Amino acid sequence: MLLFGCAFQVKLRGYNKNTGGVLSKLLPLFPLDVVLLPGAPLPLHVFEPRYKEMIGECLAGDKLFGIVRSQEEGVADIGCTAEILDVTKKYEDGRMDITTTGRRRFEVMEVNQERSFLQAEILYIEDEPGSATKQEIDTAVDLHKQLLEIAGVEEEDSSYSDIAQLSYYLAGSLPLDLDFKQNLLTMKSEAERMSAVVSYFQAILPTLKRTAMARKLAGGNGHVH
Repeated sequence: MLLFGCAFQVKLRGYNKNTGGVLSKLLPLFPLDVVLLPGAPLPLHVFEPRYKEMIGECLAGDKLFGIVRSQEEGVADIGCTAEILDVTKKYEDGRMDITTTGRRRFEVMEVNQERSFLQAEILYIEDEPGSATKQEIDTAVDLHKQLLEIAGVEEEDSSYSDIAQLSYYLAGSLPLDLDFKQNLLTMKSEAERMSAVVSYFQAILPTLKRTAMARKLAGGNGHVH
């Protein structure tokens, strides 16, 4: 876990002229080397005293907290709020295992270091109008199924048409590159994200197929059956 000192590049508080949004009240932040996407599940083991305190307050007040990707210079500008769904295990020393899910994207406007854990004034990010085409959605879904098959994961029966912001679901259900996921969080519309998902899936699929085939051959006698 990174140590966060005073070397944050702090943004100005107040009205955001680009989005017309208004800053929220302070949101507790949980910096991690992960990228949480809206709708994606994220199990967490909470063991540091400051985060045990933070999660305890969130549970007591039924509050959200923010997941932000930790970086060498501090934290990423764009994160996602996390809702605590369940405490699956409590330990005698106060540690806990929790399950969470991503909710809404936000931009960190100003970091507050008055508590043992980070907090921030944030601006929630709303999508611009525009949806992906049916052809692009069908392509993304087909590529996603191929990737799951290579990974040996059986997908639960579900209708993709019922999933809001499908791009987040497709990317969030796979262990993809964190830079790609972080970039996805910054995109302003579902159409833009779906296009990026298709391009990314198309780029990684051939390599993964070759790797899977090589592993299959290594486990046999070197011949394709």
